[in-house]
Amino acid sequence: MPDRSYLDWPFLEDRHRDHAKALDDWAGDLGSVDHHDTDAACRDLVAKLGADGWLQPTAVDPADPNPLDVRTLCLSRETLARHDGLMDFAFAMQGLGTGALSLFGSKAQQDEWLPLTRTGKAISAFALTEPQSGSDVANSTMTATDDGDAWVLDGQKTWISNGGIADVYTLFARTGEGPGAKGLSAFVVPADTPGLSIAERLQTIAPHPLATLQFDGARLPKSALIGAPGQGFKIAMSVLDVFRTTVAAAGLGFARRAFDESLSRVAAREVQGKPLSELQMVQGHIADMALRVDAAALLVYRAAWTKDSGAPRVSREAAMAKLYATDEAQKVIDAAVQLHGGDGVKSGEVVERLYREIRALRIYEGASDVQKVIIARQTMGA
Repeated sequence: MPDRSYLDWPFLEDRHRDHAKALDDWAGDLGSVDHHDTDAACRDLVAKLGADGWLQPTAVDPADPNPLDVRTLCLSRETLARHDGLMDFAFAMQGLGTGALSLFGSKAQQDEWLPLTRTGKAISAFALTEPQSGSDVANSTMTATDDGDAWVLDGQKTWISNGGIADVYTLFARTGEGPGAKGLSAFVVPADTPGLSIAERLQTIAPHPLATLQFDGARLPKSALIGAPGQGFKIAMSVLDVFRTTVAAAGLGFARRAFDESLSRVAAREVQGKPLSELQMVQGHIADMALRVDAAALLVYRAAWTKDSGAPRVSREAAMAKLYATDEAQKVIDAAVQLHGGDGVKSGEVVERLYREIRALRIYEGASDVQKVIIARQTMGA
């Protein structure tokens, strides 16, 4: 029986516990996900998650003044990731893609898009990364030129999750109010905007819908601006401040699944007439895995609880959670592969899939080395 004792931790309330248990049951009833056509799988998952109400926490209800609940987002990602990486991906991108609208969007923008994304009737995406800038958001070069009654977009975005299947993109471009981070603005961009095209579909070791977007004179109405000109960097960092902790939760979900698979394996597999679980070396692996899982969970839900408790920024806490949970999940999954022996690298096995899934989490929404820089600067500046 998988460990669920963490649901009783004081970081969580009864509504969180009820949500996690109900979503776990739903995901289990959904069964296996077909990974052969990831575009179709993600469209199907978004539609099912939306139809059954599970996407409601991904965006604020314009009629509800309450902010995004980070603990619910984290529990959702952890639970879905434990079942399947594409389930988590489909859920997560609905939140990240509309995070700027939830936090800074106008009423008209929210009314137009959030009811659609929260019900799975529209797929969203977050277009921040550029070919030359990566995690260095302030170095973005894509431009949005003020042309009287419109903004004109020119440039490229790459490694965009849901690129090619999204109905709407939150996009960041340089409007020139100042140098570096001071000159960026945020926009809501419908996928059918003339001048927007898919330059390349990107393939990775754990397939997900990813693309490079090309903008050639794409015209947007002035109402497409999110917030004020020059606020783009602030908006992007505020969104990441919420959703970076959820990446850690997804890594935690992968680690929990690997740990559960390993416990079943060492109990059932015999070596020289004894279960693997009786070998001290194996017990050492299990102890290390248990420690890494619990320590990661404590950092994840501390960060989520801190944000939900009203902290304006949780950059340090979120960076610690993201760095530790994803790096340690990699170690837990590697140990799971080792404990499974040859079966651990057999295509189609659960731990083999987890081994491919976990690697990207240590890169996107700020690579592990970037998280170390954030932690150091926040600590020394405290």
